[in-house]
Amino acid sequence: MPVSEAPIFFFSDAKDREALAEWRKSVDDSNWELVFTNGVFDILHAGHAGYLMEARNHGDALIIGMNSDASVRAIKGPNRPIQTELDRAHLLASLKCTDAVAIFDEETPLELVRFLLPDTMIKGGDYSRETIVGADVVEEHGGRVLTIPLAEGRSTTGIVETILERYR
Repeated sequence: MPVSEAPIFFFSDAKDREALAEWRKSVDDSNWELVFTNGVFDILHAGHAGYLMEARNHGDALIIGMNSDASVRAIKGPNRPIQTELDRAHLLASLKCTDAVAIFDEETPLELVRFLLPDTMIKGGDYSRETIVGADVVEEHGGRVLTIPLAEGRSTTGIVETILERYR
């Protein structure tokens, strides 16, 4: 049986936002716990894979909020992202642990978090509860906010640095 990838939604598009609302309702109708995490996911690596699988283990459905290309440039500068938002989204959507991907244009996922109201919000251990954007929104609606450890020595920046060192 062929495996299909998870749906990809563009949060800034009205039709996609409507479809995302329907998807969210189907999660609620199934009495599933929705887990949300977010990031750039520019060069997908083992650290990302482990982090996303662990995030998925905290609920029944995982939606990944992913920064759009414009959002990444605003945060990380003109040389990023390395991969396009569609390529990054398709890679994330192809992972078994992913139930949906929502691409957002803002620098933070706050509006997406307000829209989804996930049951659980997860960020990496490099964040504290106080630095997680949208944590207060999740908690005000009875949800929980968790951090999980990151894989040591695994980062997109580290991969880029290794490539530059080896191919100068």
